[in-house]
Amino acid sequence: MKRRFRLTSSTDFERVRRYGKSYAHPFIVLIALPNEMDNSRFAIAAGRSIGKAVQRNKAKRILREVLRPLIPNIAAGWDVVFLARKSISNAGYSQIEAALSSLLSQANLLEKTP
Repeated sequence: MKRRFRLTSSTDFERVRRYGKSYAHPFIVLIALPNEMDNSRFAIAAGRSIGKAVQRNKAKRILREVLRPLIPNIAAGWDVVFLARKSISNAGYSQIEAALSSLLSQANLLEKTP
């Protein structure tokens, strides 16, 4: 993911976690908060409940890869945090793709259908 699409600051990450609106799915939790920028920024996190480092990194890699082609379709001006849930380790790529699209639609962040 290009740097301009990344939510890098821990203070920004905490601000989104604290004040953002969340949408849940069995695989992923999406938390969104408007920003005053001309593009949207994204962060992906996986807690220790997912498993050891290998499983957490795999979950984050899959989420990044599923998100990458959707970025042009996402509305500008949002900070979005994706939190992986434990059940993501048993899900396939297409299931995660459907879950992410569903959450983005619920949050009204998709401008065009992918």
